[in-house]
Amino acid sequence: MTATRIIRAFAAIALAVAAVAAPTSATAASEPADARSTGAPASTVADADVDDFSYASWDALYEVGLDEEGRARMHVVETLVARFPEYDQNRGIVRGLPTAYEGAGIDTRVLSVTDENGADVPYETEEEDGLLLVLTGNDDFVQGLTTYVIEYEMRDVILAADASTGSSTRQSVRGQGEGNPAVDEFYWDLLPLDSTQAIERFRADIVFDAAMSDRLTGAASCYTGYSGSTDECDLQGPAVDGDVATFRVESGERAAGDGVTVAIGFAQGTAVQPSARTPNPVTDTVPLAAAIGAGGLSVGAWIAVSAFKRRRRTATGVIVAQYDVPDSMPPLLAAALLPSAKDVIPAEIVHLAVRGTLRIEEGGSPEHPRLRRIAGPRIPDQLDVEALDALFLKANDGGVVDVPSASEAFAMRMVALQEAGKTAAKTRGLTTTARSRGAAIVQWCAIAIAAVGMGLSVWGVASGRLSAVPALVAISFGLVLVLIASFFSFAKHTVLTPEGAREFEYLKGVEEFIRVADADRLRMLQSYTGAERRQDGTADVIHVYERLLPYAMLFGMEKEWGDVLETAYSREQRGPGWIGDPTTPYLGVYLSAFTSSSHAAATYTSPSSGSSSSSGGSFGGGFSGGGGGGGFSGGR
Repeated sequence: MTATRIIRAFAAIALAVAAVAAPTSATAASEPADARSTGAPASTVADADVDDFSYASWDALYEVGLDEEGRARMHVVETLVARFPEYDQNRGIVRGLPTAYEGAGIDTRVLSVTDENGADVPYETEEEDGLLLVLTGNDDFVQGLTTYVIEYEMRDVILAADASTGSSTRQSVRGQGEGNPAVDEFYWDLLPLDSTQAIERFRADIVFDAAMSDRLTGAASCYTGYSGSTDECDLQGPAVDGDVATFRVESGERAAGDGVTVAIGFAQGTAVQPSARTPNPVTDTVPLAAAIGAGGLSVGAWIAVSAFKRRRRTATGVIVAQYDVPDSMPPLLAAALLPSAKDVIPAEIVHLAVRGTLRIEEGGSPEHPRLRRIAGPRIPDQLDVEALDALFLKANDGGVVDVPSASEAFAMRMVALQEAGKTAAKTRGLTTTARSRGAAIVQWCAIAIAAVGMGLSVWGVASGRLSAVPALVAISFGLVLVLIASFFSFAKHTVLTPEGAREFEYLKGVEEFIRVADADRLRMLQSYTGAERRQDGTADVIHVYERLLPYAMLFGMEKEWGDVLETAYSREQRGPGWIGDPTTPYLGVYLSAFTSSSHAAATYTSPSSGSSSSSGGSFGGGFSGGGGGGGFSGGR
């Protein structure tokens, strides 16, 4: 329903409410003036609907010809006899005429509105939803049979039906057989399907000038019924009078919305098509290609940024397996150098545990661990100090704290810890920020291509090419995506310095050591032999395993390394000193549960907060409502 009809409906409802709310009495003075003057009961007036009328007859004359440019022009005279109720309900009718057909504007112009005697009828026009609305009448009510003669013109009403996509693809119902040729067609809806008025009698005459009559193919069809119906109707003609051919369709009573559509074929090329209806790659295809190209370049810019960051992680390009990590590289700092570090906070906690500064104990359940601070051992790095302070901020007198399962305050402290690691990496000269010049160049190219595509599509739509609208939509989305990608491509990104690249390769060496750490492979590593000759003179291989366990967690390899460490504990017939229960079996399973619970606590977010992280029909196969024309009819 159009906005105008919605407004009318609300007006009718308001009138009904007002009539019901008004005081009533048994005297004639209490009746509405309209009811007194017409004899209609008050309830009839209260229930009035301006669309509640019918047409006694609907006659139309369509005169179609070619202008000096060879383009189709149509002159139409519609004679509509409305049957209004015999009381004050309507001030006129509303006739909606289409303003576009198959992707092109048809220059709809109303020439006049008169009565049956040729006297002018007041009217005004409005454009709404692709229709030119002709609103007849003024503030005076009209009753009974009232005639409106509406005269208007249109152009480009003949459609070129492609043999591959038009009528030739449809099965003939007039003996034309398969493989119909490409033709031009007058495929037109003679009645509005969006109408609530019944018609008692209908007739339409379609007259073609000499130039068009000479090009008739002999194929013509008529369809009737509601929109989409394939029922046929009788199309009389062509009746030839001199050089002019006339077709006629007529019927008796028709229900509201019961349409009539004709499809009359002409030889291909009879009418020159408007530029808006002919293919134009510049406005219809190039913008689509530009959208795809700009999007592809934006992806290329993202790849360029990723390659730039990878290059900055290369120092020598040689990875040597390493069995130890210096005290100056705690997990919080190492995570800032690793692009895909996992479980940073659980790794830091285990790091502090194996260094002897805290102990991991079971809390109320295995899923909720408890941390106990141990006084005495030297804390090797300032980041470790900050980690202990953040973990034991709420510790009781015994230096014991339970890792919460859901605490926004705890999660915020852990997030701040990870940010402290990133800050430390920058202040210690391991990371910096830089912009990828290559990505910026590629992204500027994407913006330029998207801008050109946008300009072409806007020009196409502005020139009346409705076929350019899909391209405009596509390039609009493409341009938005390109602009969003620009924020990433033009931004400065955190990358490693030469010193940071060397530390990164060292950490990758640690990862390599952990990856090959099964009993047989360890014996083949010289670094393993070196581990047995540590500076303190001990051969405590378990000590090496424990010190590397936090980094195995950063690499997502804690289960594999935990299994190796558990084997070592069994061989030495002792349990880990950094876990409260030295008899805890299945260290890998325990670590997995601890990592999951600690990670969940460190990243908890309260529920109330947001997460951070055309076709033809002259040969048959058409349908009612499948052409141009039709429009709308209603009351005023």
